[in-house]
Amino acid sequence: MKTASLEGKVAIVTGGGRGLGHAMTVGLARAGASVVISAARQADEIRKAADDINVMLGARRVLALQADVTQEADCRRLVDEALAAFGGLHVLVNNAGRGMKYVSPTFLTEPTRFWEVDSDTWRTIIDTNVNGPFLMAKAAVPHMLRQGWGRIINITMNHDTMRRAGFSPYGPSKAALESETVIWAQDLAGSGVTVNGLLPGGATDTGMIPDGVSEAVRRQLLRPEVMVEPLLWLASEASADTTGTRLDAAHWDTSLPPERAAAAALEHAGWANQASH
Repeated sequence: MKTASLEGKVAIVTGGGRGLGHAMTVGLARAGASVVISAARQADEIRKAADDINVMLGARRVLALQADVTQEADCRRLVDEALAAFGGLHVLVNNAGRGMKYVSPTFLTEPTRFWEVDSDTWRTIIDTNVNGPFLMAKAAVPHMLRQGWGRIINITMNHDTMRRAGFSPYGPSKAALESETVIWAQDLAGSGVTVNGLLPGGATDTGMIPDGVSEAVRRQLLRPEVMVEPLLWLASEASADTTGTRLDAAHWDTSLPPERAAAAALEHAGWANQASH
């Protein structure tokens, strides 16, 4: 399948230094976009990620900035730096998130019941996964509205995982993000700015998986690169009529033309018509 061209586009990928974020950043940069990546803490890691991608491409396509998406001033700074460094902002990928390993390193085998979750840990995960995308979108949307074009892509997960026993507060946080996706899409209808969700479609080999997982289990995990082709389609002109949906990357067939691959992978965001999922 021909990769979508994003020449001249500027993107922000929060949490872009590792896992899904790193794979998506590489994909965007290879497609011609300039990308600002952020991390709340691992400044050296995201700087190395940016340097490595720039060397690989032979061009300065990626800028790394330390920023915490739970802090409104940091979110505004990310947008301002994207505009200053690359002259625009077209795509926001809300990828930064905290998962169940912050609740317990054994969450896959020994589920933590919701009343056993540390209250500060609960607040941290909700703050990052729910409030972070809101603050980033709030900072980015005014510019997107002025230019009459924008793509907000919220990284979500399987609906079954949102309902999974022992997955508080990660499951509830992603359910809230899906609600944000649907509501924001309606708020932005007719503006040229779309809002969609994107999920890998299964357990993925990222930092969300505890270090102690066996190699046999790890070999069954999806690779982060599964996100790239559907992400590029969502970030492109081709997806202009698609908003308020979610796209399951595991259902994206790279042998099909993009429009047919997208049609097979798109689902309703939120809970509408989900009997088969």
